[in-house]
Amino acid sequence: MSIKTGDAIPAATFRVMTADGPKPRDGGDIFKGRKVVLFGVPGAFTPTCHKNHLPGFLAEADAFKAKGVAEIAVVSVNDVHVMNAWAKATGGEGRISFLSDGNADFTKAVGLDFDASAGGMGLRSRRFAMLVDDGVVTVLNVEDIPSKADMSSAGVLLGQI
Repeated sequence: MSIKTGDAIPAATFRVMTADGPKPRDGGDIFKGRKVVLFGVPGAFTPTCHKNHLPGFLAEADAFKAKGVAEIAVVSVNDVHVMNAWAKATGGEGRISFLSDGNADFTKAVGLDFDASAGGMGLRSRRFAMLVDDGVVTVLNVEDIPSKADMSSAGVLLGQI
């Protein structure tokens, strides 16, 4: 069953790249006591994710911060090295947190996984965007079609805050 508005974010550990190499980042530290925008994508560097979904959040980062959002994070079922390369390639490094969910532990825990094996991509995250306030989902937008980034766009989420 998928996470819904009013649910608490489950415990999770993501991987992030630091100056000292890959390190774990506790989800509790990310979400506790603050407003966080979290959006999920099927894959770093994939066409819709790279050219449509992520750029909107980069463009609207200041507008989200003006509405009290402490952090904007993207999560994907990719390894930490791919997420780090994506951060650098998009200019998102230092502006958005790039969270690796390499084993899909978080993605499965929130029930937003899907099997993209038919396309050779294995288990992936559905495309979504949410606002999390002190660990509780207050807004959740999930796309029905992986190649669409309409309801989960930065502009739609920004208008809901």
